[in-house]
Amino acid sequence: MSIEGHLVELERRHEAIEREIKSYLASPATSSEEVSELKRRKLQLKDEITRIQRDRANRKIN
Repeated sequence: MSIEGHLVELERRHEAIEREIKSYLASPATSSEEVSELKRRKLQLKDEITRIQRDRANRKIN
């Protein structure tokens, strides 16, 4: 998979987790542990997306 394809997949997964978090928060029976785990995964994806974007930008500069 190309870097661009990988980045698109990460962004897709990030958005899917965001929708899942919103769904959980709308449900009164949601546990805070579940939401915390989703938020942790979402942050990991965002960190990886940012790292890839930064690496691409650095390659363009050099």
